This record gives sequence, C-alpha cells and structure tokens, in this order.
Amino acid sequence: MKTIVVKIGGSTLGEHDTTLEDIVALHKQGICPVVVHGGGKKITEWLDKLGVATEFKKGLRVTDEQSLEVVVAVLCGIVNKELVSAINKLGGKAVGLSGFDGGVIEAEVADEELGYVGDVKSVDAGPIKAVIDAGYIPVIAPGGHDGKHMLNVNADSVAGEMAVALKADEMIFLTDVEGVRDKSGTMFSTLHKEEVGSLLDMEVLSGGMIPKIYACLRSLLSVDAARIVDGRQPHALMEVVEGKSIGTVIR
Repeated sequence: MKTIVVKIGGSTLGEHDTTLEDIVALHKQGICPVVVHGGGKKITEWLDKLGVATEFKKGLRVTDEQSLEVVVAVLCGIVNKELVSAINKLGGKAVGLSGFDGGVIEAEVADEELGYVGDVKSVDAGPIKAVIDAGYIPVIAPGGHDGKHMLNVNADSVAGEMAVALKADEMIFLTDVEGVRDKSGTMFSTLHKEEVGSLLDMEVLSGGMIPKIYACLRSLLSVDAARIVDGRQPHALMEVVEGKSIGTVIR
C-alpha cells in the first residue's frame, strides 16, 4: 500500500477547501494518507482570548507553562477532533492521535530560550501502523514527551520524521503559499538539497518556511522528493498525487 504523509496547517483549510475530500478519495483508492496537522492560527486566537502573549524565535513559538496548556488543548482537542469529525462526515474513516499517545514522539528540549519546545528524538510508528492496518486514516496532532514534561513540537518536523519512520512514499506539505520563492519573488519549481544551505545563508528562507524546509530534507531519507504546495487551491493534494507539477519539489 502506498503511504503518503500529508502535513496540513489550519491556514490552508478554508470554507471551500477540498483537502479533506482528497484525503478520503485517496484512501478509498487504496492509498494510505497519514495526516499531520498544525494549528498555529487557532492557538494564537486562543492565547489572545486568554490574554497570553505570543512570541516567535526562528519560526518557532516560545512556549512557557501557561501557553503549553493552551497549545496541547487546542492541537490535541479542538483542531484534531474537528479534522477527524470532518473526514468521517465526508465518508472517510479517521482516528485522531497525538505525539503523546502510545509514546509515538519522544522529544528533547530544543533550546532553553524557547521554553517547553521540543525536537523529535525518536518516533515509535507502532501505534500509527496499527491504525493504518485497521483500515483507518491516522490524523496526528504534534507534540512529544521527554520523560518529564510534555513538549510543543513543530508539526512540520513531526511530519518529516513521521515520513521517515513509516518509510513513506511521498511527503506533501500543504501550506498557504504557492511554494518557495527567491528574493525577487520567483518561485522555485525544483530545489536540490545542496542548494538549501546557501538560501538559508542569504536569508531567502525565513520564518515558518525554515522548519518546512528542514522537514523536507529529513523526509528525503525515505522519499525521493518532498513537495511544498498551496493547499488553498482546489484539489491541490490530488493533483500532486496524480503527478501534476505544482508548488516546489525538493529532491
């Protein structure tokens, strides 16, 4: 069975979004989509409601004890269950999990300046494979544990590591931009891993694109190519799986 890891962010899911329809259709075709989701926009909304300040460093959310509670509640509760319910409503069969469940994600503190933010140390794909083997679509909220604390783990990083752990055939990042662009605004249709270092040095890549690029590079241990695609476009996911050249492919 072909396995595709699909990373979706809340910013790509609009009123007329087709991503979840595509996921259900792919599953019915015998392809195994493994969904990893973010939810940064929704987290920020809830932090604002609660009067908790938000700060980012190197594209990652600084997470103290108070904001960690909100991050876990929003990602593992609100966002995960909304996605699972939506997929099931469309005729799919989805099961919601998180990096905390079954010890899927073992993490370690990334940087003391970021607080309770973790890097993925290891992935136990056993619980995910069990869900797949039972005929369900895994929908995974990011997060991990270091043996002492829950940690906020970037969803892009989780997706990249999940692709490696599952020996996935494809890694697709659905985001709210058309792809990776240079400083003049021209989009790269293809990027080779040897080019990425110079783009980082020249600060062509910045903000939230940085963890996506690193996750793409990590996933190349399993997949031949990773794609960053505008998930707001109708049936973008299906078009990528069918071989249409859209977004930026990283080889």
